[in-house]
Amino acid sequence: MLYKDDPTIMAWELMNEPRCRSDPSGGTIQAWITEMAAYVKSIDRNHLLEAGLEGFYGQSTPQRKSLNPGFDIGTDFIANNQIHGIDFATVHSYPDQWLSSSSDQYQFSFLNNWLNAHIQDAQHALGKPIIVAEFGKSQNDPGYSTYQRDQMFNAVYHNIYLSAKRGGAAAGGLFWQLLTDGMDNFRDGYAIILGETPSTTNVIAQQSHKLYQIRKIFARIRDVERWRRAKAMRSRGRLIGN
Repeated sequence: MLYKDDPTIMAWELMNEPRCRSDPSGGTIQAWITEMAAYVKSIDRNHLLEAGLEGFYGQSTPQRKSLNPGFDIGTDFIANNQIHGIDFATVHSYPDQWLSSSSDQYQFSFLNNWLNAHIQDAQHALGKPIIVAEFGKSQNDPGYSTYQRDQMFNAVYHNIYLSAKRGGAAAGGLFWQLLTDGMDNFRDGYAIILGETPSTTNVIAQQSHKLYQIRKIFARIRDVERWRRAKAMRSRGRLIGN
C-alpha cells in the first residue's frame, strides 16, 4: 500500500517549525509553502495537509505581532495558512522557553492570550480548524513541579474545549512528548510516561473523554439533520407523485 492510500494517516506536515531568519518579511517561507503545498496535493489528495507552523504572526497582521514573544522568524500565521492546499492551522506554545526570564504568572497569562488569539483567528480569519500541535512544560525549568505542568495542560485543554463544544475551530491538542519505558535517550525534559505521572495522566484522560462526548453530540446532530433531509425529500416525492 502506498502512503497516499493509507487510511490510518490523518495528515502530512510540510516541516516541523519552519523558520527563515534571513527573510523576516515572510516572502521566502510564503513562497516555499505555496510551492510545497501544491506539490504534495498533486501527489496525494486523500489526506489533509498542514504547514507545521509555531503560530508567530507576521506582516499580514501587524496589529497581531505584539502577541509574539519577541520573535521575528519569517513566518506569518495568517498568510501562511491562507495558502491553497493547507487544510488546517497549527500553533505551538512553549512559554517556558520563549519567556524563560518571565514569571510563571506572566507565562500563564501569555499562554491563554496566545491560544485564544489563534483559535479566534483560525475561526474568523482563516475559516479552518486549528490544532495545538505542540505544548508542554519542561521538568528542567527552575522550580518545576508536576502541579505547574498539570495547570498548564488544564489551561490548554480548557481553551480547546470551550471552542470545540461551540463547534469552533479548535480540534484538539498534542502535548510534547509521550514516551514509554525504555526510551530514556529521548527524554528532553518534556517527556511524559503515563505510568509515572498519574495526575497528568488523569488530566489527559479527562480531556479525551470530554472531547469524545462532544464528538458524540455532534454526530447525533448530524444524524438528525440527515434524517430531516431524507424525510423532506420523501415528502416532496409523494407530492410530485400525487
